[in-house]
Amino acid sequence: MKKKILITGASGFLGKNLILKLLKDKSFDIYGLIKKGSKRIKNKKNLKYIYADMTKTKKKINIDFEYIINLAGNIDHKNKLQTLNAHYKGVKNLLKIVNLKKIKLFIQIGSCLEYGSKKSPQKENLACKPISFYGKAKLSATRFIQQKLKKYLILRPYQIYGPHQKKDRLVPIVIESCLKNKSFACTDGSQFRDFLYVDDFCELIKKILKKKNNINGVYNVGFGKPNKVKDVIKLIQKKINRGNPIFGKIKMRTEEMKFTYPNINKVKTIYKWRPKIKINDGLKKTINFYAK
Repeated sequence: MKKKILITGASGFLGKNLILKLLKDKSFDIYGLIKKGSKRIKNKKNLKYIYADMTKTKKKINIDFEYIINLAGNIDHKNKLQTLNAHYKGVKNLLKIVNLKKIKLFIQIGSCLEYGSKKSPQKENLACKPISFYGKAKLSATRFIQQKLKKYLILRPYQIYGPHQKKDRLVPIVIESCLKNKSFACTDGSQFRDFLYVDDFCELIKKILKKKNNINGVYNVGFGKPNKVKDVIKLIQKKINRGNPIFGKIKMRTEEMKFTYPNINKVKTIYKWRPKIKINDGLKKTINFYAK
């Protein structure tokens, strides 16, 4: 029997990449939850779409899912109400409209920002004190899931990049600017961040879905080694051989930390997973995608 999986946020960056990954495995029946008018992957076997706004709909989804993967969210973190609705109220509503009787696992995509200003490498046992409204909304969702569900995983990703990412994030912004040979403003780039290629993230999800006995809890997901942002920008520029980053033009946010990266020993140990795609190769794949 094929495993029935519901993926929310199915038209987004993570959702699209995960669906494309899982479609290669014939053991899954995939249902993507998206809003009307969203772009979707067309004409694929084992893939169906459910059209609804997760934050508003009251209509029940009467399908016996075994797994739910919540990738839905709002990337405009400046809008506090939308952020709260997408990342907290949306989860609460989702648990009302789906049938939870046969659920083997609920996978929630949290955020490293739930930790707040905790020193890196950040471990899962840290007390969370988020600073940003986005981090607070994500932490509220985490705590709600921990209270309401018996079988759950909270995955806290760091900087995930790759194909299909919207062009308002660091890596696609730099790639597009360099491809167009533009000058573009940057911070001084002295921050250190963890960069994980999206296919490594999707491979972890697949391992989780294949595992018979999952252990409830929070898991950091990243590469586990930080890169200086300035070096990443320069590497993209070098690969494309165009573009002009103007470092120091943008001031860093007052709450922005110099080092943000995870300890990933827990997820490596329990799921026998480790990231394989180094940043040099991941950026090459990403540049090729946007260049096309």
